[in-house]
This record gives sequence, structure tokens and C-alpha cells, in this order.
Amino acid sequence: MKQVDIIKIRKIRRIRRTRKQIAQRSERLRLSVFRSNNHFYAQIIDDVKDITLVATGNKDIKDEKLTKMQKAEEAGRVIAKKALAKKIKNVVFDKGGYRYHGRVKAFADAARKEGLDF
Repeated sequence: MKQVDIIKIRKIRRIRRTRKQIAQRSERLRLSVFRSNNHFYAQIIDDVKDITLVATGNKDIKDEKLTKMQKAEEAGRVIAKKALAKKIKNVVFDKGGYRYHGRVKAFADAARKEGLDF
């Protein structure tokens, strides 16, 4: 098996494991993240109604001198403020198959610090 295939299989397993945990807590809204090499996006999704309630990304952040890590932290602050403005406090964190370190962890810590519970 090629190394690329092994990496894909591991990512699919992480995604399934995360989704299984989220399905057990389906009464809460889902805070989903996506990261690429250059950008970081997050959205709060109501899976029952299939709508996105709040969304943000590092394209919303105007300061271009920030590092990718700092942009992820700022995105966490922004989405937490937007969510609290819409009276959303409790969510389930969907890391989307990404490992919980680096930009994903910085985003989650910043969102928690601003008042989101997950």
C-alpha cells in the first residue's frame, strides 16, 4: 500500500471517530473547522435544520501581518463573538479529522476563552 493511501485511510478513520462522538451529542450545534495550507475557516451548523448559523474565516481578518497561527486564534475569537451575539453558547467541536494541535488547538482555545462551551 502506498504511503499516500495510508495517510488517507488514517484521516478517514479520524473523521469517522469524531463524527461518531458528535452523533452521541446531537442535541447541540456543531462547530466545524476546515484548514488548508493558507486559510482557516469555521462555521456553526444546525444539523437538524441543515443550516449554517455563524461562519468565519481568516479572510475576514484584515491584518495581513499575522501568522497562520495568529489568524486561527483571531478566527476563534471572531466566531465566539458572533455566536454569543446570536445567543449560541453550547456547541460540539468538530475538528474535521485534523489532529488537535497547532492551528486547530489555537482556534479552539481562543473560542473557549471568549465564552463558547465545548
